Amino acid sequence: MGTTPSRDSGKPRYLQIADDLAQQIEAKVLGPGEQVPSESQLMERYSTSVGTVRKAIAQLRTTGLIETHHGKGSHVKRRPPVRRKSSDRFRRSHRMAGKAAYLAEAEQAGSKPSVSVLYVGPVDAPPEIAERLSVPAGTQVLARRRLYFSDGIPTEEATSYLPWDIAQEIPQLLEENPGGGGIYARLEENGHTLTEFTETIRVRLATKAEVVALSLSPGSPIIHLTRDAQTEAGRVVEVCDTYMAADQFVLDYRIPAGD
Repeated sequence: MGTTPSRDSGKPRYLQIADDLAQQIEAKVLGPGEQVPSESQLMERYSTSVGTVRKAIAQLRTTGLIETHHGKGSHVKRRPPVRRKSSDRFRRSHRMAGKAAYLAEAEQAGSKPSVSVLYVGPVDAPPEIAERLSVPAGTQVLARRRLYFSDGIPTEEATSYLPWDIAQEIPQLLEENPGGGGIYARLEENGHTLTEFTETIRVRLATKAEVVALSLSPGSPIIHLTRDAQTEAGRVVEVCDTYMAADQFVLDYRIPAGD
């Protein structure tokens, strides 16, 4: 299994060990889903201390190569293809072809998408969502919460919030499956022509609930993306609050250089 790294490389010992294990993962010596050798095995193999081994394992978790769960040890991640989130996913042609943004992304990545609808119904708007929708905090809005999978692996959870008056006038928005093209297609069919999407992106550590939902290791980073969908009338008709496994996505945007 691999070669013992030289102590003369100039790198800290834990990084040498992490690099050696990473090379084994990339070469499929340690394959997807396979258990990483135990701490005692790594201590013996690399002739080092438990503290150094633990720092090497932590480094591999940070780079997204392995995941660790209490009582089960560390395993090489079964990683689906990295998917690019780009501005192209909101093209009207996708909606007219019956493809929601998630399906368009998955098609480009060559992965098999699936979705689990977790909740559709009324909620009190959280303060940040209410501000984006220009309604008082606590106002009743429609929430649509979904968990998305790529090749069977959970990669993101998203909750769309829509004004209740719009939800009432478009019955499909209250259904688990709103139909081809998703909720944006239904909004535009009912006169809410979309002209602009605005996204706010943060990177932070996953909460305990997010770790469970996305099957992440504790301390894993996530991308927290919040998007406003605005109509030609200037009204925000949807706010989508999404968190994503950070190692599964590349954010790729086209930004015009003109005024």
